[in-house]
Amino acid sequence: MNVDVKAVHFNLREDGREYLDRKIARIHNAENMIVDFLVTLTKEKEFSAEATVNFRWGVSIHCKESDFELNPAIDKLMDKLEIKINKEKGKVKERH
Repeated sequence: MNVDVKAVHFNLREDGREYLDRKIARIHNAENMIVDFLVTLTKEKEFSAEATVNFRWGVSIHCKESDFELNPAIDKLMDKLEIKINKEKGKVKERH
């Protein structure tokens, strides 16, 4: 799984990156199914967290969340992504 993190309009400090890595570790059960995990963190008036997940079978999932603080935005994003990843994983298991 390739993880690519971009910070736009601010510098992502080491503790912010570690926090994101801990949250990404929650989806370890689907790691072998994911090719790319692209995260973009943007700060304008509030923090915006976007993620695109590309699966081996060609399906992509995109989510976007925002909050006034970085960590809650990441939390919301990962909660939503975890649900979508598990749903996609369930669809693939049904086909086999």
